[in-house]
Amino acid sequence: MGVCIVGSGPAGFYTAQHLIKARPDVEVDIFERLPIPFGLVRFGVAPDHPEVKNVINTFTQTAKHPRCNFYGHVNVGKDVSIEELRQAYHAVVLSYGAEGNRRMGVPGEDLTGVYSAKDFVGWYNGLPSCQELSPDLSCETAVILGQGNVALDVARVLLSPIDILKSTDITQPALEALAKSQVQRVLIVGRRGPMQVACTIKELREMVNLPGTRPEMVAADFDGVTAALKDLPRPRKRLTELMLKAALENPGEKEQERRNKASRIWGLRFFRSPIEVLADPNHSRTAGIRLAVNRLEGSGEGACAVLTGEVEDVTCGLVISSIGYKSLPIDPLVPFEPRKAIVPNTMGRVHQATGLYCSGWLKTGPTGVIATTMNNSFDTARSLVEDMNSGNLDVSSAKPGSQIVSALLEKRGVKPVTFSDWEKIDNVEMRRGEAKGKPREKILTVDEMLQVARA
Repeated sequence: MGVCIVGSGPAGFYTAQHLIKARPDVEVDIFERLPIPFGLVRFGVAPDHPEVKNVINTFTQTAKHPRCNFYGHVNVGKDVSIEELRQAYHAVVLSYGAEGNRRMGVPGEDLTGVYSAKDFVGWYNGLPSCQELSPDLSCETAVILGQGNVALDVARVLLSPIDILKSTDITQPALEALAKSQVQRVLIVGRRGPMQVACTIKELREMVNLPGTRPEMVAADFDGVTAALKDLPRPRKRLTELMLKAALENPGEKEQERRNKASRIWGLRFFRSPIEVLADPNHSRTAGIRLAVNRLEGSGEGACAVLTGEVEDVTCGLVISSIGYKSLPIDPLVPFEPRKAIVPNTMGRVHQATGLYCSGWLKTGPTGVIATTMNNSFDTARSLVEDMNSGNLDVSSAKPGSQIVSALLEKRGVKPVTFSDWEKIDNVEMRRGEAKGKPREKILTVDEMLQVARA
């Protein structure tokens, strides 16, 4: 019984893992556009969070399972169509994630000096399509729009001492650019207040303790927050207390000494939305950002930001928009909800398309951490197994699976990269890293990846 999974990030691998475990007669083929697996674990997780990448060990076990095959460097929708995959397999699971950017929709967002967080993270994490980015870090102030974990990752990478980054798997070009960076101050801007901030306490704590930096907050942003603490659920309460401490408390002697020595500054700024990126006199690059001042209506998670009519200009040479990733449609025949940017589904079953499923951010929208994606992928796999067991999915007829797809790809001149080919790339990267005291030195172009894989 053949299942095909499109995408080899966490969603793809967790779906495969559950299917292989749930039914001894299931064979899973995973198709991936890049020559290398693991998606956002490799290209999204911050370089200084190596522990988060340990899930790669679990994914590797799945990939090496006798009933699992990896086909890298196959662009589904181009090299092979969804319809061809549906003909070849009993079920197709779409797990290709969210590779588009949500736009801010403000004038000036296409100026030099404005980047999406997704591309900026892709740049320092070695995503081949982002290697041309070479962001200009010659300004003093950077503004990050959005206050989720990705925004804090970017702030931390911009402000981290180079000695910390040197021993991570950050790419060599990014390391060199950051070593020369003039950025001294990073403002992390959100449209709502401290009680609605989207990051987790771990990320905030890393910011608070980042060597060589000190926090700089606006006390007025925290009006009324202390009084509201007692009614907050525990995780939100602890996060808010940490913010209050960084913003308002007089630091102890040791912390004061640390702050006095700090040469770099970071701060959360609340109740602000971007209205325009301001250009320099030549209109060639970013010189600042105009923010609308908001007030909140309602309270807690459901509070809405409402414009007050006031505006505020902030001088900066770098604007990074961290307002979310966005899934893109893969094929006109696959249902797609453009407003939510998801494939419409119920428990991972794609609407009006028997045998078609989805998992990960394509299913839910771009939210949650790897553990969230794990649970949502297991749910999709369960739906698929239920449909097999109940007869909703016809698995009685033989399907040609990878035999016919491999033949199609060969006819079209597409040569997939196998998992053992990826292991060659992996070994080269680890060896190159070892020579520099890093966990790995990533290969940055698809061409070189293919060269190594086929050597």
